[in-house]
Amino acid sequence: MNLYVRLLVLWWRSRRQERVGLWDTTRTPFRVLPTDLDVFRHMTNSKYLAIMDLGRMDLMMRSGFWKKLKERAWYPVVAGQTITYRKSLQLGQRFDVDTRVLGFDERWIYIEQTFCVGKTVYAQAYVRSRFLKRSGGSVEHDELEELAGGIPDTLEVPEWLRKWTVESRIDS
Repeated sequence: MNLYVRLLVLWWRSRRQERVGLWDTTRTPFRVLPTDLDVFRHMTNSKYLAIMDLGRMDLMMRSGFWKKLKERAWYPVVAGQTITYRKSLQLGQRFDVDTRVLGFDERWIYIEQTFCVGKTVYAQAYVRSRFLKRSGGSVEHDELEELAGGIPDTLEVPEWLRKWTVESRIDS
């Protein structure tokens, strides 16, 4: 339930914040709530992943991309993610999630998300995602590029991340 409250606050806040480009890095502020804690009294691992969803929503809403997706009846799904935890987030602590699109390949969109307190990195995650159509099927790379208004040549997915996605692919 608290994720819905956070989503509502995010939606309200994003309407009042400056617009960003889809290729910009957004910084989304949060605070560790009592419902975020595990038995060891720090933010539980699963909460990081849920908050990452909100960070990606912030980028899409503030860039106007979310509106375009809804008009086409497309939606994003996470196909894989990896996260490294460096420090624990404690009750009441303020933190930011920086979200940016790293790049694309013929199948995936790659996103980097970093949890920071000030300039200190607490966790860093990489997400492999794609978009699906409510009518069925996947959004093709060319369709996504057209909706985004082109993809900058400066975006680059690290080679280790491309290998990770290839090595983790399950062929049926």
